[in-house]
Amino acid sequence: MPERTTSAREVARRLGVSHTAIQKAERVGRISREPDGNWDIDRVRHDMAETARPGRSPLAPPMEATALGRLTIARLALRVEAQRLALDRNKGRLMDIAAADARIDEIAGAMRDAVLNWPARVSGQIAAQIGAEPHLVQTLLQEHVAVLLTDMADRFEGQAVAL
Repeated sequence: MPERTTSAREVARRLGVSHTAIQKAERVGRISREPDGNWDIDRVRHDMAETARPGRSPLAPPMEATALGRLTIARLALRVEAQRLALDRNKGRLMDIAAADARIDEIAGAMRDAVLNWPARVSGQIAAQIGAEPHLVQTLLQEHVAVLLTDMADRFEGQAVAL
């Protein structure tokens, strides 16, 4: 036969919680009296444990043992990650994707321009070293650089990241 009592204070004493905790749990519907007005201690213990917030209540099972506990841990982990990202953003360690893409395009364009201008800058020196006509050397270098850049563009064309 289940243990019963009429006193909410007695229930609180037997469960090891405060009288106000029992009153509050009854008020919000976490526990309820039997139809005859008595408290079933085992049922109250079970109901309190099932609805207790892990880490806050002495009746709660370990955090990992309940779905609520696992969700609480997951929410805490997400909050910590969000705080870490906010800190990284404030310290300038993170960059907006659009800004990063614009910066990469700027750097790639500058590198392309430098490579395209290179034959005109060095063709005279190369022609003097090998005893050839500077215009011919520049034309050959420009053709090979154009082929190289076209090959690289073809290689990276299908690798654009879509968001």
